[in-house]
Amino acid sequence: MSTIKERESLVAEQAAKMGKSIYTDNDVKLTEQRLPMQKESPKLTSLEDAIRYSGLKDGMTISFHHHFRGGDKVVNMVVDKLAEMGFKNLHLAASSLQDVHAPLIEHVKNGVITKISTSGLRGALANEISRGLMDEPVVFRSHGGRGSAIANGDLHIDVAFIGASSSDPLGNACGYSRSENAKSICGSLGYALPDARYADKVVILTDDLVDYPNTPNSISEHDVDYVVEVESVGDSSKIASGAIRDTKNPRDILLAQQAAKVIVNSGYFNDGFSIQTGSGGASLAAVKFLRDSMIEKGIKASFALGGITSHMVKLHQEGLIDRLIDVQSFDKVAAESIKSDPMHKEVSACEYASADEPGSAVHYLDIVILSALEADVNFNVNVLVGSDGIIRGAIGGHPDTAADSALSIIVCPLVRGRIPCVVDEVTTLITPGSTVDVIVTEYGIAVNPRRPELAERLKEAGLKVVDINWLRDKALSIIGNPAPLPFGDKVVGVVMNRDGSVMDVIKNIEEKKD
Repeated sequence: MSTIKERESLVAEQAAKMGKSIYTDNDVKLTEQRLPMQKESPKLTSLEDAIRYSGLKDGMTISFHHHFRGGDKVVNMVVDKLAEMGFKNLHLAASSLQDVHAPLIEHVKNGVITKISTSGLRGALANEISRGLMDEPVVFRSHGGRGSAIANGDLHIDVAFIGASSSDPLGNACGYSRSENAKSICGSLGYALPDARYADKVVILTDDLVDYPNTPNSISEHDVDYVVEVESVGDSSKIASGAIRDTKNPRDILLAQQAAKVIVNSGYFNDGFSIQTGSGGASLAAVKFLRDSMIEKGIKASFALGGITSHMVKLHQEGLIDRLIDVQSFDKVAAESIKSDPMHKEVSACEYASADEPGSAVHYLDIVILSALEADVNFNVNVLVGSDGIIRGAIGGHPDTAADSALSIIVCPLVRGRIPCVVDEVTTLITPGSTVDVIVTEYGIAVNPRRPELAERLKEAGLKVVDINWLRDKALSIIGNPAPLPFGDKVVGVVMNRDGSVMDVIKNIEEKKD
């Protein structure tokens, strides 16, 4: 057996070969009572210090998620602090921006934010950007496209700021809480998960700091650099607002009924089918009308995908939907369900709708029901720019689900007010007509000529199938030809296809002259 000196010599020789130092046992282990985790975590800090420690510099990219939708408080809180600290020329990459983010207008004007990437814009911020607020155009991506861009490095995030309903001091975080002190529940954090995985630095903000370990969790401490406890990250009551509120509009209810009839008679309404409903009252309401047909025919769905609502949860609890795959919880019922139901699965934006992800759920989706601001005679769809030329919506998962589903159904009224919704050419191309199968209006149902077998099934079922050109003409006969929009020459938005190519551009809208 070798002596101690021989062993030390061999250790020194091997360490030199490997370029490593030699271990010395000079540290004394403390045996006193340890401090509570909340006191000793090296990650727990203030927002200002988290920003400072992150290494954020002018010109870098910061990211946010929109799971609190109209109730979000994180974006404004963080950007206000960045402005206070003197940051300039930042790229704000949010999964979506809402009415509540109007304060960003001043931060654009003062140079704190000079570039924006997002899926959607609403409210005063969208209005100002549509009129030319920013020097650089906003880059719009679908949810699946954003996930792909983050994963492949096309959208590099320097610091991600993630609002979480609960977190422990090391950063195990999620969109719900098991404590009695829960303040802000949002459910799935699917749109924040790519940010957490790929960002250089990750800062968790939470209003419910819980004991370690916070399990189960959506985001692992492995991906988190700093944890900041704040007063509030969001208002849960404002998640189900705007486009995802339950509708009581008679026209929306009629459209929902018609969409349900299309599904039932499409040939895809079979035991084990899968379904997603997009935002918009009519598309969401269609689920309620499918329920009766599912019970009557003894048909169950294998899974429901996307933004999960209380209606989906109810069907799941009744045994009509086996599993829920949730990238965004659209109301508090869905947010509570994901906390306790093992068959209610949270997925990241990449797992949800990335074209590059072989296992993404949209590749296995049978039916999707989507809304539209406009559709044209070539079945192209616009969900982003309003008939007045103002950005007022979001791409969301619209092109992702339309492209990959077996049956894509668009529901939209023929006219809104004095504006036609079926037109010669959409204002902005978001979802190509080659991926759209059916357009449902209150005046009739148009089927893409690429799907003659589908048109025959619907006709045999007694549904009113009409030519898309007839719908356009009908709309014009009701309201006449609208005046052309006063677009300027400045590009204020660039629409990316889900594969990273440029789909379309959005020009600034000018004030109408007398």
